[in-house]
Amino acid sequence: MKKTMLVLIPIYFFIFLSLAYGAAGRISKLSGEVSYRTKANIPYQTAKEGIELEVGYWIKTGKDGWAKLSLTDGSVFTLANNTEFEIDKFLVSGKKKHGVFNLSQGKLRATVVKLAGQQANYKVKSPTAVAGIKGTEFMMMTQGYANVLFGNEGSVEVSGDADISKPLSSDTMVQNTRGITPTDPVKVEQNTQLYTAKKNFEEITAAKPPEDWELSGNLPHIIARWNINYGHYLADAGRYEDALYIFQIALDLTDKADIRGDARLERGTVYSRFLRNPEAALAEYLLILEEYPDNPQRETALYLTGIILNEMGFTKKAKERLLKYTKEFPSGKHIGNVETILKTIKD
Repeated sequence: MKKTMLVLIPIYFFIFLSLAYGAAGRISKLSGEVSYRTKANIPYQTAKEGIELEVGYWIKTGKDGWAKLSLTDGSVFTLANNTEFEIDKFLVSGKKKHGVFNLSQGKLRATVVKLAGQQANYKVKSPTAVAGIKGTEFMMMTQGYANVLFGNEGSVEVSGDADISKPLSSDTMVQNTRGITPTDPVKVEQNTQLYTAKKNFEEITAAKPPEDWELSGNLPHIIARWNINYGHYLADAGRYEDALYIFQIALDLTDKADIRGDARLERGTVYSRFLRNPEAALAEYLLILEEYPDNPQRETALYLTGIILNEMGFTKKAKERLLKYTKEFPSGKHIGNVETILKTIKD
């Protein structure tokens, strides 16, 4: 019996090692600039179709890159352009399978296969969000601090830094930023910006790469603009903290000055009109003036800065801002109010 045990232990140990550290899958298709590395913190090298992928491997797509990763359990990850992805953990053993995949940046579609009677525990992690998967198809974008997820089939549990999660199901969207608890799921309605964004997302992560990657570049801006409209709706419904959060996600998604300016104006409105927090509102308006001096929202931001400073009792600074408004926008849409307020401010 002792001799038998001496033989069995190495065999089982070898099987475990092969499951834990063997090939996790392969790059079954690719297009454009795609590279890989066998572990973190080493240079990338050019990838080719058929390359076997193991735990610890990283795959990176360039500005026109696209890759389909086929795992040994039948699951598939399709990476759009400008995406960096790591196979952190992967183990398939009998009726259980476990996988952890890191999305440092970019966009992907995950199709996770779950067989009858099988326990699947997959997670896709970004720096600020975690998607827990049992067996489903969904799409995920990580843009800076922000994450946006669209559900296609099944259910995904999405969380931030805390344990609180929100469900992502078919034809819904969940998002978060900065590790904060995700938003409640929103239904993707037809003939909306969100519907357009989802369709574009599906196209760039389809079974073949798109002919033009402009759709991919526009996705964050489309969703950010939708967020501003949605946040405005939430504010009107009295959900002020939710509205502020949505506006922050919009800010973290886009670098377009006009969209960022709108988001900050909306945040300022919530703080000043609804939450009676003039200091926070003033900070938003000043950020517009400082971040983007040529921003289309500069006129309104300058006007509101003067108004709030006057309401807070800083009349000298308020006068300086309002006089600056008259010089920059002598025919501006707020010029009448500005001239009236200036007459009431004592030197």
